[in-house]
Amino acid sequence: MSDKIEPIRFENLVKWIISEYKADKTIFGIPMQKFYRLTGRASEEIFGELLESPVGPSAGPHTQLTQNIIAAYLTGGRFFELKTVQKLDDLKIDKPCIDASDEGYNVEWSQELSLDQSYAEYVKAWILIHLLKNLLGLSDSERGFVFNMSVGYDLEGIMTGTMDRFIEELKDASKNGIFAEYKEYLLGYLVSETTIKILQEVFGIPQERLNLIISGIGKISPFISNSVTLSTMHGCPPREIESIVKYLLCEKGLHTFVKLNPTLLGYEFTEKTLRNLGFKYIDLPKSSFDRDLQYGDAIPMLRRLREFAVQNGKIFGVKLTNTLGVKNTIRTLPGDDMYMSGRSLFPLAVNLASKLAAEFEGDLNISYSGGADAGNIKQILSAGIKPVTLATDLLKPGGYSRLTQISEIAANVAGNGTLKAINLPYLASLAGESLAGKNYLKERRGIKSIKIGRPLPVFDCFIAPCQEACPIHQDVASYIGLVEMNKFAEAYELIISKNPLPHITGYICDHQCTYHCTRWDYDEPVLIRDLKKEAALNGYDSYMAKFAFDATAAENRIKAAVIGAGPSGLATSYFL
Repeated sequence: MSDKIEPIRFENLVKWIISEYKADKTIFGIPMQKFYRLTGRASEEIFGELLESPVGPSAGPHTQLTQNIIAAYLTGGRFFELKTVQKLDDLKIDKPCIDASDEGYNVEWSQELSLDQSYAEYVKAWILIHLLKNLLGLSDSERGFVFNMSVGYDLEGIMTGTMDRFIEELKDASKNGIFAEYKEYLLGYLVSETTIKILQEVFGIPQERLNLIISGIGKISPFISNSVTLSTMHGCPPREIESIVKYLLCEKGLHTFVKLNPTLLGYEFTEKTLRNLGFKYIDLPKSSFDRDLQYGDAIPMLRRLREFAVQNGKIFGVKLTNTLGVKNTIRTLPGDDMYMSGRSLFPLAVNLASKLAAEFEGDLNISYSGGADAGNIKQILSAGIKPVTLATDLLKPGGYSRLTQISEIAANVAGNGTLKAINLPYLASLAGESLAGKNYLKERRGIKSIKIGRPLPVFDCFIAPCQEACPIHQDVASYIGLVEMNKFAEAYELIISKNPLPHITGYICDHQCTYHCTRWDYDEPVLIRDLKKEAALNGYDSYMAKFAFDATAAENRIKAAVIGAGPSGLATSYFL
């Protein structure tokens, strides 16, 4: 893998998408079975735009490149918080800069692409999502998704000429020639006889509908984003934060959400919460709490900004939360400091959400990110908090396909389709439960890590942790797949190729495989030992029928007694 990110040319992306889908029915590795399709038109609304689902990727690795954004759209993302940009766009970033083996940590300080490169990536993604939405029949809505720009980190930087141009040209891409250039290329490519034949063959689209899709390319709106999420540096003074938000609301005319830090909860509450949940190794520098925005300053500032937004006809809210700065005690990543995210952040973020919502009697727009996943997305949305974006969770096993699961859950949450008042009692209950919830305990697995104890093969970047944890390295995934298809005899035969006594181990094995199951990162582990028992109980007779006793054959009348039931005795008995 390259250490340096290099964007792919627009024409190469178009050809890649079409050829990959033709060959494998995948796009950027996402199988068509994981594509998220919405039946019916979008009913959600935010910033005056229709939104098919209030979930999507956070600003970060999943919204940096065109292919990242498209993969997130295919799997259900509809609210895209684009990767944060700033005036310093030529940074040398030490690698690795992200560790998401459990809770997440990063040491990256934006951004790996230049402003012009970032802008081009967002325009490419905007155009290609419009195309794929129609080619694949993923939506009945005219659009149904929202691009939310993210900027940082101080007012001086945001007001520079390059940053101002970036903002204005995302508001209206017709001001930049590449918007028309990409659309013109796409139209030319799609109308060629060769491409039309491929599209009809691969996507099964009638000529009449294909003509509508092609003509729609020219009508793609240049108004890419009318909203922004502000990210400021840890320790940014409240007066600076307020000035930036007012500038974005009034001067730039953008609906604005501002990211707040978990440090608003105070050092004592934060440290006690993490310690009680088992994150005892985390070293919180108290000085960062003293430097960050204080709760007593935040509340009046938010009240002033909310009123200012109303006066300017814009929507204002808060984004919860930014990462939490901690000392780098793990030393997996470079540097002395790192920033925590992921599931360990959920109890902090949801308690801050509850505290702030209570201050405003439920009348506060809250966008959410800290530790959101399939296990809590229903509760977050039910509390009236939206949109919800994810980063660390998408770096776990399953990757973007986790968004499909989350979007399907979100689709079944009742709501009135707009930003609305917070359900205070429900949110307070959720906040309280999170402080003792088993899903947020550090050692919820019962083991410290599922990392395997040896290097990965050069040409294989994956070994199933469950198989590696098994003392005899049984092919767990394969026999579970056979059980799933009710092929019990085949599963039994596969198991006994390494394990001669599945009837015993199906009951009393200490099943280290289950503790190492990657399904922990979704919801609950697979009950591997129980499935082995099912294979043994249901597959034994069918398997043994292949060795039916010949009644006409003479018996040898030999008897044997095996003394001892250790490994040797059991093996001897089995083979006799």
